[in-house]
Amino acid sequence: MKQSAMTQATEEKPLKILQITDLHILPEAGDTMLGIDTEHYFQAVVQQARTDNHYDLVLVTGDLTQHPCPASYQRILAELEKLHTPCLCLPGNHDDLALMQQVFRGPVISCEKQVILAGWQIICLNSQIPGSPCGRLNAAELEFLESCLRQHPEHFAMIAVHHHCLPTNSEWMDTMQIENSAELLELLARYPKARAITFGHIHQDLHSKLDNLEIFAAPATCFQFKLDSREFALEQTPPGYRSFSLHPDGRITSEVLRLPGLLSELQMNSEGY
Repeated sequence: MKQSAMTQATEEKPLKILQITDLHILPEAGDTMLGIDTEHYFQAVVQQARTDNHYDLVLVTGDLTQHPCPASYQRILAELEKLHTPCLCLPGNHDDLALMQQVFRGPVISCEKQVILAGWQIICLNSQIPGSPCGRLNAAELEFLESCLRQHPEHFAMIAVHHHCLPTNSEWMDTMQIENSAELLELLARYPKARAITFGHIHQDLHSKLDNLEIFAAPATCFQFKLDSREFALEQTPPGYRSFSLHPDGRITSEVLRLPGLLSELQMNSEGY
């Protein structure tokens, strides 16, 4: 646990959180994937986010790379440093957590799993199943989550994870949902100050509500998946990111922001990635 001096937010002001996800950065700068330069669009998202708001914290919710290597994580680090904002990075199914922990180990950009900011705690979970695109929260992750909630009952909580915990109505994607989502949601239901969970992986934006818990997803900084699709399919919707305001009374307001224009170079007939 990290009691953080990360923010100047006061009890009167909401915390501003930026979520970016699913960068899929490739080993070499300029490499393309499904016809697009994923690094170019990640850089464009960072540039737009720098100008649209002041943030107290950045959450990078997995799939930072497509084929993990030290060079790709180093380039991501250099780009995140341009935000001049503390960042928490968590792994997706395409990531190498050990490499991430080697590169993102500074006081500002890290793989820390918990921070406390004003009246909120932000808890990051690892849903990786090594060697699989699917998600699961092992016993240690669930125990960590519950210990955070139990130790800080006075704080509202936001949980960040890579894989989704609710169906998306896309059959191929929902085969990769967190396998024990019901266990996660039952745990959170026991702690009314747990107010939000946000994830990546689905390359779509999503907002739902389950009792006191708001559930979010952010669009990818690269290509987006087609909504309500039985099989793998893409759409030309532009890359984006999600902005949160976490209010002192536990309310959450959020919006999705996107780059201008469509991804005209995207290879729409691709059958996978």
